[in-house]
Amino acid sequence: MTTTTTGPLHLTDATFEKDVLKNDKPVLVDFTATWCGPCRMIAPIIEELASEYQGQATIGKLDVDENPETSMNFGIRSVPTLLIFKGGQVVDQIIGAVGKDRILAKLKPHMA
Repeated sequence: MTTTTTGPLHLTDATFEKDVLKNDKPVLVDFTATWCGPCRMIAPIIEELASEYQGQATIGKLDVDENPETSMNFGIRSVPTLLIFKGGQVVDQIIGAVGKDRILAKLKPHMA
């Protein structure tokens, strides 16, 4: 049996609807940018969540510079912004760099 460790799903404007809005699991989307210091600070947390909650939730990252359409559609004004989607709708959001506990406190209720 092979175990694959997967990081966060790489999201784009083209894949957002299929991977996020039509996903039957809760989805945490990290709206990020390569130049953003706080984004780099939470990147290891996002990586951990992606492997720890594989199968229970989808964890993805979307680069706001490469995917302006999706970022604009959801009114992303600052990065990092984390949006939690369930059933194609935004059910919660976190703006700024926060710890893993804070992210889990917002994500876990939607994984039931």
